[in-house]
Amino acid sequence: MLEVNHLTKRYGKNLAADDVSFTLEPGTVTVLLGPNGAGKSTVIKSVIGFLRYEGSILVNGMENKTPESRRVLGYVPEIPALYPNLTVIEHMEFIARAYRLRDYAARRDSLLARFELTEHRKKFGDELSKGMQQKLNLCLGLLPDPEVILLDEPMIGLDPHAIKELKNTIEELRAAGKTLLVSTHIIDSVDMLWDRSLIMQGGRVRANVSREELAAQGKTLEQLFFEVTEGLEPEDVAGEPLPETGSGEAAGSAETAATTEPAAPEEPAPPASEPAAGAPAPGEESRS
Repeated sequence: MLEVNHLTKRYGKNLAADDVSFTLEPGTVTVLLGPNGAGKSTVIKSVIGFLRYEGSILVNGMENKTPESRRVLGYVPEIPALYPNLTVIEHMEFIARAYRLRDYAARRDSLLARFELTEHRKKFGDELSKGMQQKLNLCLGLLPDPEVILLDEPMIGLDPHAIKELKNTIEELRAAGKTLLVSTHIIDSVDMLWDRSLIMQGGRVRANVSREELAAQGKTLEQLFFEVTEGLEPEDVAGEPLPETGSGEAAGSAETAATTEPAAPEEPAPPASEPAAGAPAPGEESRS
C-alpha cells in the first residue's frame, strides 16, 4: 500500500506539488496522468525519497525514507542511469548486492530473457541502444521483486514487442498483489491496464477515479483527461478520435485540418515552382 498525505513541494514561488493526497491499495495499477509540467515526476521523486517536501508518505505503513520501506519500494526512472563501465550482467549484480538479494539468479535470467537482453549481457552500458537501455532499466527496477513499484514513463523508447512484455509483466505483478503507480502522459499506452487514474494539472490532483466510476459516468479516460486539463465538455471530445502523431501535436492537428482547407480560386492561378526538399537529417555517428 502507498499513502500520500498532503504532499507539497515548492521550488521558490512555484508549487510543483500542491497538497497532493491519495491512497493506492495492493493488487492495483494506478496511472498518474497529466500534461508536461503537471507535477507527475515531482510526486514520483518525492515518493522514492529523492526530494524534500512537506506532508507524509507511507509505504506499507512505514515512512518512505526509512531503510525498511526502501527494501519494499521499487523505482524505474524515466531516463535510465547506467554506468558506462559496467556490463548488463554487472548492473544486475550491482542491484542484487545493493538489496542483499539471495537466490536471485533465476529471476535475473528470466528478466533478461523476457526483455531480450540475454545475448547482450556482456555489453557495457554505453554500448546499448536507447531501447536496450530502457529494457535494462526495467530489469533493474524489477529484480528485487518490490511490493510497491513506481514506473515513470516506462514505455518510452521501447519497441512493440517490449511494450507487450511490459504490459504482461504489469498484469502479472498486479495479480501477485503488488501496488503499482505508472506515471505517463500517453493515455493510449495504459488505457487497458489501470484500475484507478489520478489526473494532475498545475501541481494538483484534479481527478481521482476508478475504472468502474468512470464507466458509470459513460466517459472514456481520454474524455476525462481533456475535461480536466483543458476544461472541455464531454461533447467536445466525443467525436472522431484525434489523429495519432509522434510528437504530441494531435490536439491541434484536427482543428488545423478543418480550418485550413483552401477555397477553389475563381480563376486559374499561375503555376508555382515546387520548393526544394530540405536536406536529410544527418544520421547518428557510429561509435568509435
